[in-house]
Amino acid sequence: MALNNVKETGTTDVLVVGAGPTGLALACDLARHGVPALVVEREPALFPGSRGKGLQPRTMEVFDDLGVIGAVLASGGPIPVGMVWRDGERQGEHRMFDEPEPTETAPYTTPWMLPQWRTQEILLARLRELGGDVAFGTGVTELTQDADGVTVRLSTGAVVRAAYAVAADGGRSTLRGALGIAMTGETVDPNPVLVADVRVPALDRDNWHMFPAADDTGLYTAICPLPGTGDFQLTAQFPAGATPDLSARGVRELVAARTHLSADDVTEVRWSSDFRPRAALADRFREGRVLLAGDAAHIHSPAGGQGLNTSVQDAYNLGWKLGAVLRRGAPESLLDTYEEERRPNAARMLGLSTRIHRGEERRGAATRQLGIGYRDASLAVETRESLPEDALRAGDRAPDGPCGSGTLFDVFRGPHWTLLAVGTDTELPPMDGELVRVMDIPAYEPYGKGLFLVRPDGYVGWAGTDARDGLTAYLRRCGAVAASGVTDSGTASGVDLKHA
Repeated sequence: MALNNVKETGTTDVLVVGAGPTGLALACDLARHGVPALVVEREPALFPGSRGKGLQPRTMEVFDDLGVIGAVLASGGPIPVGMVWRDGERQGEHRMFDEPEPTETAPYTTPWMLPQWRTQEILLARLRELGGDVAFGTGVTELTQDADGVTVRLSTGAVVRAAYAVAADGGRSTLRGALGIAMTGETVDPNPVLVADVRVPALDRDNWHMFPAADDTGLYTAICPLPGTGDFQLTAQFPAGATPDLSARGVRELVAARTHLSADDVTEVRWSSDFRPRAALADRFREGRVLLAGDAAHIHSPAGGQGLNTSVQDAYNLGWKLGAVLRRGAPESLLDTYEEERRPNAARMLGLSTRIHRGEERRGAATRQLGIGYRDASLAVETRESLPEDALRAGDRAPDGPCGSGTLFDVFRGPHWTLLAVGTDTELPPMDGELVRVMDIPAYEPYGKGLFLVRPDGYVGWAGTDARDGLTAYLRRCGAVAASGVTDSGTASGVDLKHA
């Protein structure tokens, strides 16, 4: 459905509600899988703030595959070392995490800082390269669904029929509320936090500047330079029950009261907001043909930088599965594995964010998200027996490594599957070369020896030593065989979002 016809009735394969990092990443991935998506965003433009500014190594790998890593690296920078101030004097550096040594299995090892607004600009530009776009100023006012699809009425008056809809419309998700899906969670911290993007030319950009409270309240204030911009992100904690003043004057007075800077040193306040740190998880990630992703499914404390990253990885997990169902004849039940895989991981990341916020755990390997996997899920089929405890298994992230003149990630990059034959010459069944690339490499320690079927999202789906142990059946289940899908339409009755 063309965006210039968004005021008219039309059809689309997938309706994505929300043009944040989740919705944009999903739309990019769907486009790679040949699935057109209509992305609607009720706001008139992209979100303007820096809010989710930290990208974890696993998300960097996702962006590498989506074709935006060059822009991400050019626009961002490493996390600055903290500098603690007291009474206008530098007290010393504060490192929030230990930097691991780089290895050939992981090209990105430490977090990368990029303002959220810039991440969204990069993803939108990529979506437009892939032939998609966003309908801004367009919300969903009514949604109905039946066994064959979803019908939505938009704020423009248009009625759109889609095979599936994805709620990527944030923590206050209209779609989630209309579907009656509850969020179970807790208040992580009763103290509200102000966050603002400011210009402070008097402050150097070499450090993340931290200003401990002068009294015993423990309320923090921090000013962090945002790479690729002239901005800083200001964060400041307030006492429980307080209402932060989000006006430019209020932000300036806050800086003057809590730092050695004057109000006039803040030359511009570009954006401001506030929030109460909370952790919450949707009771389910799917209701019929509507799926939840990102903040619509899980709300994190910002500590540890897990929210945006977990959300982008939701999209990366869901994109190839929708593509397989809609374009490759995979059974519709494949979509059940989205919640099966992502909800437990979201729960673990919520727990991690909360513990970091409360000072119970330090940022480290877990926050980098390279260890996230799906070993216990039904799509992880491991046919080998008596494996060493540290062996790579089905469900694990597929490591990078040298391969010819490039790397394994060069081989994996794209919407296809990859069958790695590692240190073996076992006979393989015929493969659809468009859907499954076969690569023979010598024995490689991170893999050992054997056959490893790598999913489009970079996880090992099936592993074994003999392709006759269910490989073909696994490929068929996941739509990695030559087939075509059909999108049907139908009639519906349902719920009015305006009164949900």
